[in-house]
Amino acid sequence: MSAFMEETKCLLPRIAFIACGCFSPPTPMHLRLFEIARDHFEMQGTHKVVGGIISPTHDSYAKKGLASSLDRCAMVKLAVQSSSWVRLSDWEVHQSQWMRTQSVLQYHQNFMNNYVNCSSGAGDAEPNGGSLPGWLPISLRERTDPVHLKLLCGADLLESFAVPGLWADSDIEDIVANHGLVVITRCGSDPHKFIFESDVLTKYQRNITLITNWVPNEVSSTLVRRLLSRGQSVKYLIDDLVLEYIKRQRLFNVKSKYITDAVRPNHLIFNHAYTDNNNKNATSSLISEQDMDESDSPSPQLQQATSRVFCCGDTSQRGPKLLRVGPGQAVQVITMQSDEKSESQAKKQKIAQVQL
Repeated sequence: MSAFMEETKCLLPRIAFIACGCFSPPTPMHLRLFEIARDHFEMQGTHKVVGGIISPTHDSYAKKGLASSLDRCAMVKLAVQSSSWVRLSDWEVHQSQWMRTQSVLQYHQNFMNNYVNCSSGAGDAEPNGGSLPGWLPISLRERTDPVHLKLLCGADLLESFAVPGLWADSDIEDIVANHGLVVITRCGSDPHKFIFESDVLTKYQRNITLITNWVPNEVSSTLVRRLLSRGQSVKYLIDDLVLEYIKRQRLFNVKSKYITDAVRPNHLIFNHAYTDNNNKNATSSLISEQDMDESDSPSPQLQQATSRVFCCGDTSQRGPKLLRVGPGQAVQVITMQSDEKSESQAKKQKIAQVQL
């Protein structure tokens, strides 16, 4: 019977989750979303979950309370060090400008499926000779069937679809129709009613998975920043290594009066030389205000004509042009200037230096 169950599981369609956002800083609830979603699909026995991806937004998103992309990537990398399947993707932060959520989804899904379908190599390098990105789920080539990438989010993002001008209608339809949503809702909320009131969501409701979180956790990035700026303790609200990083980097106007040192086993000590160097050389945050509300919109000066809040609006006229193609085809960004390439490479090297 056990062998039969394993064989049946191997035949299930494969899916992966991606969460997009600021992660300034990442909280345990950000990671709990992945665990709740995986448990749901495994208990239903309908899909095989192969990986989870966290994609922090670009610096030019410029939302209030947004730490630099280098710091946010470093914090996420530390936060996921205990997970065997949730990983950081820094692709978005290395682009020359803020990317729409639809484009982020399409890039990662296409990359995974192109990798699965590529017959060259033994799986430890890209077909073009480059090294594989760290976010790529392991054992993808154990099977040749495609991986379906779903956007993992909370109910607040689902409800944001109804806010006029916040999302492009074409992006909403593309995300729900071609990728799908996994929405973690609070006990007592009524997302079914919201879906019923939306023509687009009703049309593709078969691609929306609603999961109730029966163990609520109201700790948000906003709350963490507020407590830190007041000098109050956030120990046990966020990962110890993330807290230690915030304190060393003096993020979010942190005051150390009530903050105690994190207990760090020797094998989890991260590279202090990296953090010290990061303080001097990393690209500075595009805003100086840190004690801000999470609900505020991105800076209009930096975002130019758009005021979209959830990384899904029209791209800026500056920077490279994004070629939009259908699912299953490659996403190509052209063309990045040489100085931008150097800056992106430097970011990758610094993020990679965070040792777990």
